[in-house]
Formats: sequence, C-alpha cells, structure tokens
Amino acid sequence: MTLAISFEGDGIKRFHQLTKDLGDKATRRVYSRALNDTGNKTATRTGRALADQSGVKRTTGRKAVKNRTRSRPETLEFKIHIHGGAIRYKYFEGTNETKKGVSTTPRGRRQLLTRHFINSGWAPTRVHKTSWNGHVMTVTGNNRSGVDVARSDVFLPEESIQGDTADTFDEGKEHLDQRVMHHLKRLGKGALS
Repeated sequence: MTLAISFEGDGIKRFHQLTKDLGDKATRRVYSRALNDTGNKTATRTGRALADQSGVKRTTGRKAVKNRTRSRPETLEFKIHIHGGAIRYKYFEGTNETKKGVSTTPRGRRQLLTRHFINSGWAPTRVHKTSWNGHVMTVTGNNRSGVDVARSDVFLPEESIQGDTADTFDEGKEHLDQRVMHHLKRLGKGALS
C-alpha cells in the first residue's frame, strides 16, 4: 500500500494535529469502518458470483452469505460465514417437471433427472402437493411415504472457494485500501489529500 500526502496552506499544522488525534483507538475505528464497508460489498458480490457459478437462484446465493460477523475496533475482523449442505434441486434456476422427469440446472448445466417429480399422482390427473413445498422428490424405501427430497452434489461452501466466486472475493481486498484512505481523509478534515 502506498500513501502519498500533499500539503496545502496550513496543511502541516492540521496534519500535526491529526497525528495527535489519531491515537490507537481512532486508527482502529478507521480500519474497522473500512473493513465493514469492504466486507459488505464483497459479500454482496460474492453472493451474486456464487449464484451464477453454482446455478442457484440469486436469492439463495444472497442468503448463503447473509451470516456475517462485523468488524469491531477490538477485533479488526470481518467474517463471511457461507453455509449450506447438499442443495435441494428446488433452489436451482429453471427447475421444472417434464414428462420424462425433472429438468434442472446445477452449476449452470441443464440436466434431466429421471424418476424424479414435483407433482403427485398419475398422469393425466397429477396434482400439486402443498406439503412438498415445490421440492423435487424421488422414490425411496427409507420412510413411510416412500418418497424423499432429492438433493444435488452442489455444496455452496465448497463452491465459494473455487472459480469465479473465489476471484470475486479476492477483488474485495483491493477495495480495502481505498476505504481506509477515504476514512482517513474524513477524519483528517482536509489535512490529507
């Protein structure tokens, strides 16, 4: 990180006062604010990239990065907790039932799941079952009803550390320097430019 300072008028006097005012507490507050600004923007971009990369809906990507630990001057840490297990097919873009099975798009690639269904009953009298809540179901022998919710092999925490999502997260680091300078300039009240 490079810091370039230029003084104008009584800038040296104001800068001298700024160095007195900038004790450890004020400096930590500046870094904490910059971390929170950068962290929130990075989380938003990461959620979008995660949705695009994994094929889930944007709302699902946003919810995956919703749990965040904000920075405080004592900690100077901003954490994004990405949660999620094997994603259910309901949450992928364009999931719908066809005559041959269920069509869905994990990781953006269209695939047909035979022996999977969203509606109940036999053709032509298939009905929407509200208790299934729009989930893709498959036939199993593991429970009393003989059907179970189908899950994909996509895990959002694993997706977040590879590909475009990881690159998007890394781009946020460059933004941090700009936010630190912005908050320092505001704190300096014109002593820094």
